[in-house]
Amino acid sequence: MTTRATLRLATRGSDLALRQAATVRDSLSGRRQDVDLVEVETRGDQIRDELIHRLGKTGAFVRALDEKILDGDVDAAVHSMKDMPTEGPAELVVSGVPERESATDLLLTPDGTPLEDLPQGAVVGTSSLRRKAQLLAERPDLEVEPLRGNVDTRIEKLLAPELQAEHERRLEAEQDEKADGPDADEGDTDGGAERSDADADFAESTEAWFDGLAEIERRALERDLDTEYDAIVLAEAGLRRAGLLHHVEYVPLDPASFVPAPGQGAIAVTSHADGDVSETVRSAIDHPRTRVETTVERTVLAELGGGCIAPIGVHATLQGEYVHTAARILSGDGTEEVAATRDIPVTDHANAAAAFAADLADRGADDLIAAAREAAEE
Repeated sequence: MTTRATLRLATRGSDLALRQAATVRDSLSGRRQDVDLVEVETRGDQIRDELIHRLGKTGAFVRALDEKILDGDVDAAVHSMKDMPTEGPAELVVSGVPERESATDLLLTPDGTPLEDLPQGAVVGTSSLRRKAQLLAERPDLEVEPLRGNVDTRIEKLLAPELQAEHERRLEAEQDEKADGPDADEGDTDGGAERSDADADFAESTEAWFDGLAEIERRALERDLDTEYDAIVLAEAGLRRAGLLHHVEYVPLDPASFVPAPGQGAIAVTSHADGDVSETVRSAIDHPRTRVETTVERTVLAELGGGCIAPIGVHATLQGEYVHTAARILSGDGTEEVAATRDIPVTDHANAAAAFAADLADRGADDLIAAAREAAEE
């Protein structure tokens, strides 16, 4: 009997990346494959105060992991597909694409306010050129401000102002009660530990309120803010994988109009093109439907050549014999766009996706992407 070698799987070290890698590990382990996760710091992790589109060409979160494969330090790497450049090392392939989570973007607010009901001039946070352009196309009055950090950090930045304001109100109420003297507590059999007359506007004491907060809310209370956001936009898939949806109020943004990034919600596993690892990964985790849909999306992106320097959304959905595909390419300020949909035959989906991209380019997408590239180089 032979012992199968342990497969070394590279991943970023963020909580979300580790959760994604764990799902791949578990799928491989179900095939009796031993897997070790290897955490790798990427350039995107190292430079925390720049927007993603300023980190260089597409792949700020990808290259360091793939280099570990080429150097022989690991056997495969787990990526968020939307972060992957459309061109990679010739020696590597996408050996596995698990079933995709939702590709939808969510608008997060403290109270679940939809996009159309945000106040005039509301501040919305996002690090994505695509999201910024689509927000401004819908609501030119919005102030779209940069937002970086892991998923939980971004949520903390959204929740912080309201939580900090409530904490301050509670503390002020308690100070007012102390200033009024002890008579306010007469008849309180438990000494006022849980509730006092000064907390009449609140259901519980400040201490009890704090004890009832989730950990992410407690961290938000301690956060120093440069910008107060009325709303932020994040991918539903990341929130679900991080287990954070129940901590926030949100409204889904219709992917038919608020078109997601190519590959959003999907995971990709890269490995050497030859050898046993690629086949092991493919047979264990590859999901044919997701593979087709993301191939269409990434083919359109590759043919347009926009990478992450231009606001480009492409979303494909397999429907019987066709792949319904929506594309939206915008100017940075959302005032210009080229948008179209097409039903692509599944039997020739890659070539048909390339033809769709060529039509988009002829209709003006090339000009928008060229302008975005010029702006990025200034």
